[in-house]
Amino acid sequence: MLLWWLIGVPLGLGAVLALADLRPARSPGASVGGTEARAGRAVALAGVLTASVVLVLAVVAAVSRPATGAALFAGIRAGWAVDSLSAVLVVTVAAALLAVLVFAAGEPELRTGRFTGVMLLFAGAMLATVTATTLAPLLMAWEVMGAASWALIGYGYRDPGAVDSAHTAFLTTRFADLGLYVAAGAALAGGAGSLALDQLPAAAGGWRDVVAAGLIAAALGKSAQLPLSFWLSGAMRGPSPVSALLHSATMVAAGAYLLLRITGLLGSVGWAGPLVAWVGALTAAGLGLVAVAQRDLKQLLAASTCAQIGYMVLAAGSAAIAVRASAEPDESAAGIAAGTLQLVAHAATKSLLFLAAGAWLAALGTKQLGRLPGAARRFPLVGITFTIGALSLAGLPPLSLWVAKDTVLAATLDAPTPMAGPLYALGLAGAAIAAVYSAKALWFVWWPARPAAAAPGTPSGKEHTELEQTPTGRVAGTAAPPLIVLAAGAALLGLLPLIGPAILAAQLPAVWELVTSAVVAVLAAFVGWRWATRLPAPGALQEWLYLERAGRHLVVRPVSALAAAAARFDDRVLDRGVGSLARATVGLARLLDRRGEPAVDGAVRGIADGARVLGRWARRPQTGQLHQYYAQTSVGFAALALLAVVVIVVS
Repeated sequence: MLLWWLIGVPLGLGAVLALADLRPARSPGASVGGTEARAGRAVALAGVLTASVVLVLAVVAAVSRPATGAALFAGIRAGWAVDSLSAVLVVTVAAALLAVLVFAAGEPELRTGRFTGVMLLFAGAMLATVTATTLAPLLMAWEVMGAASWALIGYGYRDPGAVDSAHTAFLTTRFADLGLYVAAGAALAGGAGSLALDQLPAAAGGWRDVVAAGLIAAALGKSAQLPLSFWLSGAMRGPSPVSALLHSATMVAAGAYLLLRITGLLGSVGWAGPLVAWVGALTAAGLGLVAVAQRDLKQLLAASTCAQIGYMVLAAGSAAIAVRASAEPDESAAGIAAGTLQLVAHAATKSLLFLAAGAWLAALGTKQLGRLPGAARRFPLVGITFTIGALSLAGLPPLSLWVAKDTVLAATLDAPTPMAGPLYALGLAGAAIAAVYSAKALWFVWWPARPAAAAPGTPSGKEHTELEQTPTGRVAGTAAPPLIVLAAGAALLGLLPLIGPAILAAQLPAVWELVTSAVVAVLAAFVGWRWATRLPAPGALQEWLYLERAGRHLVVRPVSALAAAAARFDDRVLDRGVGSLARATVGLARLLDRRGEPAVDGAVRGIADGARVLGRWARRPQTGQLHQYYAQTSVGFAALALLAVVVIVVS
């Protein structure tokens, strides 16, 4: 019953709020009337209270570990459960939801039923995803999560760029999500009829490879890993609280979580573990370089999200390699714990950074690094908390991601494969790159502001002369609590294994590994700070390796063209066909009305007139005189006798 409440409360109340308020989105800075302002505050309060209830339910579920299920189809059940892995995720999702809704309550344009309701719907779908133990309910929740993310990215639907970005994100992830359907079909064909996640390795023969391939494709697409990373760039057109929730703690983490959940399946297929590990390591390094080249703070954070999720994917691949080598599922525990620790530490860190970027965007009207010098000095609370998050992202000791990333790298180095060394080196290079782009961001926000000038060494251009929205000149009071709490999480969550190694079953890195990564991070951060304005920024890196162009040409435009062709077919063939049939029916009815109906009416009137004449004739013999009846009877018998004679003669 507890799980039904945990999932049902955000889904139900989210649906009510979203459907009760279908007003157009307001542009940032737009004025709000008194009645509307009061209604907005009530909606924001309802969202915060709901998120608080969800957090309490999540904590209770994490402690009590409930499980439930229901019959779905013949032989297939829908199952949900909270175990050691999902317990961490449900609390993380609920806490991130509460922090983001508290922050969003300070932005008038986001105090709407549509925004708050869809955020709750998304969180409910994410909770259903992470607790699902069978593939069918996971697929359903996955679909709701994708639809809700599309609505949130395109929240400001009057902005064509936001709508285009929402379409790109939706179509790209949907393209990858087809893998879930392929996997479900292959599991049924291969004999894993229950579709339980822990039973997928039992699929027969080549069907198991198809199941693994489908789930990997869906997970990598949702987590914005190479080569499908580009959709996260456009998704930054959504409100900053959306970025903080969807693109750091929940949606992009869902794919990595799925891979951590199915390490048994990945380990049973020889190619899956190495593939996943290399994709994660390459994304950690490659998208880190993309982050270094960005001039937009949210774009920098978006690229770094792809890179940091790469460590979770690397952990899943390393765990699968361990399973493959030992044929023992328990061998994956260290890798799964490392990936989970990275997920939790990253969720707190990146939610904090996105919210801080959103606070500066609202206050200063820009997120361009060249226009942010002095932002941290002007708004000290935001600056200090952003600094904690950035230093954690850089992997500097003793903050969260220092230990979390080293735990992943330690699990990678311990993986029983000749590729362990190269994977570790690539992961360590990604950590160094993270320190560079984190220090770059810090330099820009702390550099003293220079009136009417961009920061030294920053290229001038349109992005540095125009603001993205009307600045308010202040940071909302509701921003302080979530920023402080998330800053504490960014500083401390990754240290849990140091406090108690049994927590999350994480295997501590060796001392030399911790020292090595710390030295690398410090040196790389010095490079990023010292040469922040002179770091190379090739066009390919600024344009996200041109993957967005490729994605638009290969996925978005073909699907859009197909949709447009289908719309034209509907308008020109189906709609016209239905209209022509309707017009023909009306014409036939009018023709019958003009010509057929008079004929029918005439026939009916003729029959009636004939019946009246026959009736009058039939009344004439009815005189009441017996001798006339006898005479009529005699005539009748005579006619019958004559008929009999004729018949006899003829025969």
